[in-house]
Amino acid sequence: MRQLSDKLALIVVTAWVGALWAVGYLVAPTLFQVLDDRQLAGMLAGRMFTLVAYVGMGAAFYLLIHRLVRVGTGALKQGFFWIVLVMLLLVVAGHFGIQSLLAGLKAQALPADVMQSIFADRFRTWHGVASIAYLIESLLGIALVLKAR
Repeated sequence: MRQLSDKLALIVVTAWVGALWAVGYLVAPTLFQVLDDRQLAGMLAGRMFTLVAYVGMGAAFYLLIHRLVRVGTGALKQGFFWIVLVMLLLVVAGHFGIQSLLAGLKAQALPADVMQSIFADRFRTWHGVASIAYLIESLLGIALVLKAR
């Protein structure tokens, strides 16, 4: 059974990091390039980032529990464990903190587009913070892939 859980852990790492990179660096930029309606592109990208966040939270919980069960408290001395934990903290902060703040700014700007409102500067700033957090999570994902074996 241990082999099955180890193989599942590799699949989970692959799915999480693959989703991070595919949505963040291929799909979202393509939506903004192809669609003329930036609000629609933003809404679609936001939905996909939400799905990636839920994949990340589920993956992180599985990986943390798997590592603790497999290695015990020795997991706390492994880089893999701490990378997963930091990635989890970033995804939770991004999804429940920053994204909620961005959604609030969009709602306050209605019926106008947030980028055409008095909230545009604040939205840009927090969007930049979200982008940096996502980049850090993505780079940690590379380290996670390299440490997964």
